[in-house]
Amino acid sequence: MNYWLMKSEPDVFSFEDLKARPNQTEPWDGVRNYQARNFMRDVMQVGDTILFYHSNTNPPGVAGIAQVASAAYPDPTAFDPKSKYFDAKSDPAKPRWMLVDVSYKADLKRLVSLQEMKSMPALADMRALQRGNRLSICPVSEAEFQAIVSTANQ
Repeated sequence: MNYWLMKSEPDVFSFEDLKARPNQTEPWDGVRNYQARNFMRDVMQVGDTILFYHSNTNPPGVAGIAQVASAAYPDPTAFDPKSKYFDAKSDPAKPRWMLVDVSYKADLKRLVSLQEMKSMPALADMRALQRGNRLSICPVSEAEFQAIVSTANQ
């Protein structure tokens, strides 16, 4: 099993929104970064665990736990001219952009803020916290995942 940190702006789609969806599942659409797409397409597996991270908010941080609920498949928003994620160069016969479905797994007792994460020695090498990293999807080690969950549930 793999562990991931996936970022979403809570005013666009929050952890609470995920919990409120039918079957508590939602397609993770709109990813338009090749490295993040490759993680979904080539590495993610059904059942992988996700730290659901609220970005561009005050404070940003890990809000809950989700899981990968489907194998990667073409992101339909890339083909929809009415979507803000439309990509005129993406061909349905050879899709450029992929997504996975994400489902709710568990609540945390509290949000673990970015500032708090940066102060945790166990997260010193965490990819998502490295200077200049702006990826919306990053791999997380099992030890990093456990450190965050343990901190949240104290």
